[in-house]
Amino acid sequence: MKKLFPLLILTVLFLCSCNQVSQWALHSEKKTAAQAFAQVPADFVPRKLTVLSAGDSLTQGVGDSTNKGGYLPYLESMLEKEKGIKKVDFYNYGVKGNRTTQLLKRLKTPEMKAVIQKADLVILTIGGNDIMKVVKDNIENLQLSTFTTEKESYRTHLKQIIEVIIKENPHSQVVLVGLYNPFSKWFSEIKELDEIVADWNKTGQRVIANYPNAYFVSIEDMFLNANENLLFTDNFHPNDKGYELIAQRLNKTLEEQVLPELDKTPYMVNTEEN
Repeated sequence: MKKLFPLLILTVLFLCSCNQVSQWALHSEKKTAAQAFAQVPADFVPRKLTVLSAGDSLTQGVGDSTNKGGYLPYLESMLEKEKGIKKVDFYNYGVKGNRTTQLLKRLKTPEMKAVIQKADLVILTIGGNDIMKVVKDNIENLQLSTFTTEKESYRTHLKQIIEVIIKENPHSQVVLVGLYNPFSKWFSEIKELDEIVADWNKTGQRVIANYPNAYFVSIEDMFLNANENLLFTDNFHPNDKGYELIAQRLNKTLEEQVLPELDKTPYMVNTEEN
């Protein structure tokens, strides 16, 4: 019995040490697997992207000779070349002549709310018709102060538009396409229109700056400094080349800023006014 006792102790110690070694080995394997998994890029499995395009005639695609939706088919082709994207589903809710107030009403309809709820991305073109309304309503006595007053309404409505989107889908990214000046052909005597458009764009940028998941894409310079004609025969809406350039500018922002932020933190609203 005395001879068995030391042997028993040695056996127990041996088994315990084997168990500990196996635990260390298992822990090491788990750690190695975790490190390997962490190195897998986010775009390892291509995703389907759902995009809601809403707004005015620029979203509808007026001036597009193919009648396929203006910048949308160009952007779709560009996005589907991204290695992290398998397929893009576009929902086009552009309506010619829409102002901010009209878009706001449409966004609250059951049809559009259902699309917002599943959208990864919402692209907006809105505001040009708000400026045009000021011109038409005050054509005989057009004053800069009139544009300033209406600009404040634009700012308020734009905030409300984004808030509606956030309420329905706090995970969605929002992109506002800036305004350009197509008015020079029709209202060449109003030299201040470039300044007015630039001022309204600054207002849009300030609104967007309050939302971390929202982005502003400027297109004003493309039309202002164009070396070729980018307007349709109506001298107001973009032509095919104009829409293609808009899509390129949009894709650059999406590629560099928006797509990397998908599936991250939902909206946190900045309560400070800019």
